[in-house]
Amino acid sequence: MTLKLCGFSGSNYYNKVKLQLLEKGVAFKEELVWTGLKDNPALSERSPLGKVPFLDTPQGVILESSVCCEYIEDAYPEHPLMPKDPYAKAKVRELIVYLDLHLELVARELFPQVYFGAPAMSEASLGRVRKLLTKSVASFAKLATFSPYIGGDAFTLADCAAITHLPVVAGACKLAFGEDLLADLPVRAYLKAMGERATVQKVNADRKVNTELMMARMKAK
Repeated sequence: MTLKLCGFSGSNYYNKVKLQLLEKGVAFKEELVWTGLKDNPALSERSPLGKVPFLDTPQGVILESSVCCEYIEDAYPEHPLMPKDPYAKAKVRELIVYLDLHLELVARELFPQVYFGAPAMSEASLGRVRKLLTKSVASFAKLATFSPYIGGDAFTLADCAAITHLPVVAGACKLAFGEDLLADLPVRAYLKAMGERATVQKVNADRKVNTELMMARMKAK
């Protein structure tokens, strides 16, 4: 059985795993699975919370993008995206945690309003999110090196997270606050350089097509 990545290409967490697979040269198939159990109750048998992405492996399903990434590194050790040195590996994980939890997850509160047409958040809520993001960006700036990769001179799993998360965080900030809170970091130059990689071009092209499909699907409901 070929490894199967389940979810949809409009999701940055899906694309984090997809980019890892492409960079490592792992053979895999994609299965389009929309999030949520309302329209697909049977999904609960594979993903109890109705979340994507998840991996369908010969042994069974693996949930949560971070766990999927760890499984891929362990199961397919060729072309590693994590250092062997324990400290260096921990520093890559540190960056991923900051990207996943302290940047993307905080900015995600803005997504319904700025990306999906939900009612505007209150000024108090916007102020709270802005304060948290400002603090997180300042902290992230002390960890990320952009030299030339997010954590140093080697492309790692942290880059898979950065390449997929940073554009949506920056975009949400601009739409919600009229300002890119990441503007003082070399994010644009970094993403431009990473965009020259064939794997990133593939992920971005698929994301664009799937996002259009996702928006059409939402309008049809």
